[in-house]
Amino acid sequence: MRKKNKNEFPKERILNEAEVLFAQKGFHEVTVREITKAAKCNLAAINYHFGNKENLYLEVFRARWVPRARRIREHVGKSLSAQDSPSPQAVIKALAQAFLEGPMSDEERKRHSQLMAREMARPTAAFDLVAEQAMGPLMKELAEVLRPGLPDKMGEDRLMLNMLSVLAMVLYFNFARVAVTRMTGREYDHAFRRRLVEHIVEFSLNGLGVGEKEGDR
Repeated sequence: MRKKNKNEFPKERILNEAEVLFAQKGFHEVTVREITKAAKCNLAAINYHFGNKENLYLEVFRARWVPRARRIREHVGKSLSAQDSPSPQAVIKALAQAFLEGPMSDEERKRHSQLMAREMARPTAAFDLVAEQAMGPLMKELAEVLRPGLPDKMGEDRLMLNMLSVLAMVLYFNFARVAVTRMTGREYDHAFRRRLVEHIVEFSLNGLGVGEKEGDR
């Protein structure tokens, strides 16, 4: 018996097409009619599987966005697992590599970034989902591994702001590839991504007030 491709199942097809449309236009601008047309289904299929457009949108994040974010976290964890006490340099490098050279394909990265950019500009209930299941756990894990290597005088507020700054830089260089390419004239090949990782590490260490030791270069 022939094994069906996932996209042959109506629910998967609806999720795939809805994610593309939501990423391109945002939740508020996409109509159910557009989704049914793209997914080659009727309204009854959406109502049966999801109930309404809002539930479908949330399921896109639960079934597509959050699992990708989890893969990023796992990639960071795997990179640091062999080290008993990872240095700040190792932590930042693992984070930058996970986004710039990690498990997402170019198409996944594009959808991932577009969905998040639209949520940042006009938050919905999906933002709470992202904060609870992706951003919150990632920030907590980063704080736990970074804290031992940072100055004792650094308070929690400063630590959180510094971590957000590092993450913001990583996200920018990962998601704003067209802009960075036009400004630098460099394509995002392996050599340039490696150079960006080095830049993010150097810049972040200076911002954290720990510098970069010669032996770490």
